[in-house]
Amino acid sequence: MKSGKYLSLTRWVATSVTALGLLAAGPALALDSIKMLVPANPGGGWDQTGRGLQQALQQSEAVKKVQVDNKGGAAGTIGLAQFVNSAKGDGSALLVGGSVMVGGIALNKSPVNLSQVTPIARLTGEYDVLVVPASSPIKSMKDLVAQFKANPGSVSWGGGSAGGTDHIIVAMIAQATGVDVAKINYIPFAGGGEAQAAIMGGHVTVGLSGYNEFAGQIEAKKLRPIAVTSGQRLPGIDVPTLKEQGVDVELSNWRAVFAAPGITEQQKKELTAAVDKAVRSKTWQDLLAKNGWSDAYLVGDAFKTYLDNEVAKTEKIITNLGLVKK
Repeated sequence: MKSGKYLSLTRWVATSVTALGLLAAGPALALDSIKMLVPANPGGGWDQTGRGLQQALQQSEAVKKVQVDNKGGAAGTIGLAQFVNSAKGDGSALLVGGSVMVGGIALNKSPVNLSQVTPIARLTGEYDVLVVPASSPIKSMKDLVAQFKANPGSVSWGGGSAGGTDHIIVAMIAQATGVDVAKINYIPFAGGGEAQAAIMGGHVTVGLSGYNEFAGQIEAKKLRPIAVTSGQRLPGIDVPTLKEQGVDVELSNWRAVFAAPGITEQQKKELTAAVDKAVRSKTWQDLLAKNGWSDAYLVGDAFKTYLDNEVAKTEKIITNLGLVKK
């Protein structure tokens, strides 16, 4: 029995140290409060991530009270600017962001960027689904590509902010199918709710977003899913990939959380420890399963290195696709 207990304790310690690295020495006591800024309107993936993390932080007792505020627009860069300017040195502030923001910064040549905040952790990854209204004559990617190639402007694509993952996916589809990227008719929306209303109302031909944002309408047969952007079919979701249908495109949308500029090393440790406790909770694990999010948890220097690489890669993609404003 003693040996079994010792091994269990050793395994627990090793897991904690691996996750937090040098930050494992963070405080065990809960933080009193956190203000979390979601740089998007309610209803979208960032909002769902922020609200989910709020729930996990509180229910795991990592933080006593978490307040979430929304400030949408310009691929998250409006919220980012507000956060950079107002939260400097604030050890109780967090910002939700991710690949969409990286693309928006590059596309819009934003005066603020992610080098001005403190990376805490990558949280999730999610693949897009392409949907059309149930009444649409488009039944598959073959139908969509045929119309897109014949008359690119006649296909309106509704997705997240310009320069974000959705926009990049459309540009990659155009490139893969021989359509001029400059002829894309892309309509950006600041939140998932707005995009869904536009698709349901027939104001756009096809919509793109994370599967969970459209799941209810798909299950109700009001929206028809025609493709997912993963390399293989998603578990429990019987929707063919783009690659299966002859369109060689694969891209994931990752989401993360950042702290304010200019915080101390101790404040960073406290926030990292709180987030670590939250993502290991049953509440968070249940949310991953419910929302179809992949667990992409990455902290510390490993996340900083990943972020730097993603920024460079995304800037290259956007430039190569001709999306950067002159």
